[in-house]
Amino acid sequence: MTNNPILDPLDKDILKTLMEDARTPYAEMGKRFNVSPATIHVRIEKMKAAEVIEGTEVIVNTKKLGYDVCCFIGINLNAAKDYHSALEKLNALDEVVEAYYTTGAYSIFVKLMCKSIEELQHVLINKLQAIDEVQSTETLISLQNPINRSVNP
Repeated sequence: MTNNPILDPLDKDILKTLMEDARTPYAEMGKRFNVSPATIHVRIEKMKAAEVIEGTEVIVNTKKLGYDVCCFIGINLNAAKDYHSALEKLNALDEVVEAYYTTGAYSIFVKLMCKSIEELQHVLINKLQAIDEVQSTETLISLQNPINRSVNP
C-alpha cells in the first residue's frame, strides 16, 4: 500500500493551476490564493518531494505533426512469461505511445499513433505482429477524442 500525501485545499488549487498551465508564475498564484510566492514555492517543492508532481510536459498537437490515425490495440501474448520481452520490443516501436499491462481480454493494451491508414497497416503487419511473443491483436481505430483530461486533485 502506498503512502499518499494529504493535500489541503491550497495544494489542490496550486495543482489545478499548474495542470492548466505549468508556466503560471508563483507570484500570480500567490495573488490568486492570497499567499506569498514563497509559500507557493514551498508547497510545490513538497509536492515534488512527495512525488505528487513528477515533472512538467509539453503537450503536442499530434494532428499538426501529421499524425492523423490514433488506435488502440489489444495484444494477446503466447504466454505470460513473454510479457517483459514483448514490452521491450513494443517500446522500441516509435508508433507505440502508451502501453498498459491489463486484466481481461488482452495481456497488453497499447495506444499507437500513425500518419495514415497505410502506415498503420505497415506497422501492424511488419512490426507489431512480427514480434514473436505476440499471438494475436485486435485494433480499434479512434474516430475522436472528445474527453481528454487529467484527474481532478
